[in-house]
Amino acid sequence: MMLSRIAESLFWIGRYIERADGTARILDVYLQLLLEDVAVDEDTACRALLGVMGHEAPPQRRLTRSDVVNFLAIDRTQTASIAYSVNAARENARRARETISTELWEVLNATFAGMPRRVNNEQVHAMFGWVRERMALASGMADATSSRDDAWSFFTLGRYIERADMVARLLATRALTEASGPSWTTILRSVGAYEAYLRTYRGVPSSANAAEFLLLDRLFPRSILFSVRGAEQCLEDIEPRRERVGYVGAAERMLGQIRAELEFRPIQEIIDELPMVMDKVQTTTTAVSNAVRERYFPTHNLPAWTREAS
Repeated sequence: MMLSRIAESLFWIGRYIERADGTARILDVYLQLLLEDVAVDEDTACRALLGVMGHEAPPQRRLTRSDVVNFLAIDRTQTASIAYSVNAARENARRARETISTELWEVLNATFAGMPRRVNNEQVHAMFGWVRERMALASGMADATSSRDDAWSFFTLGRYIERADMVARLLATRALTEASGPSWTTILRSVGAYEAYLRTYRGVPSSANAAEFLLLDRLFPRSILFSVRGAEQCLEDIEPRRERVGYVGAAERMLGQIRAELEFRPIQEIIDELPMVMDKVQTTTTAVSNAVRERYFPTHNLPAWTREAS
């Protein structure tokens, strides 16, 4: 087993890369909706979005798109922001510098240097696109330059846990205001799933089919089920099972439980209770992350989501 401090840094590099990407996708979709739909109350929508992203909204004044961009994108002191995630990924890469490739380090370092400290409304969409491209480049560099050993497993485990959480948050934004929320087509496009969905279902997105695809598709890499199964495989690679019956690790048990609930529950029941189910997915990813930390790196703690123990 590799050193726990290195393993933890790699785990959080994966999580922060995925977190920056997922946050950019969610903000892009939701802020574009505020521009296009004049019927949506900006203050209510902004507060709901901040809540979904784990940020407590200030109660004393009306909130605008600019406030959301500041809190969740460019403010480097806010733990839920893109800028914070980019900085945290770079800091963890610095701690694991002897393990990661020079190419990955250079991508994260350049992204940190290029992250804007202020952005006007006309530049917001372009900034989110830039963040997605940079995080895709970082993931691609890791994929192309990493041996498939424990280091890779911890990095990928972090990505899968975070991706399941972020897709759950994105689906929760749909549930916030069902009538005026982002359409299923918009949500599918935001995670790069629209073309894959059309090839699978061959029709205009319906709530049942789109939700089923993003929740349960076994082949699409951004579905929650794909991420949960991937996280299970990473844990198996890190510490192969030796017992003949059951699971010893808490993380494996929790992932298996949420996977079984998603796989064997009728999709219409999940859609009818989407906010509650997505909240359960987020709670599970938090608990799994804590279980991984306690099992593999008990003496090190890094900044995490507001809902996670730090």
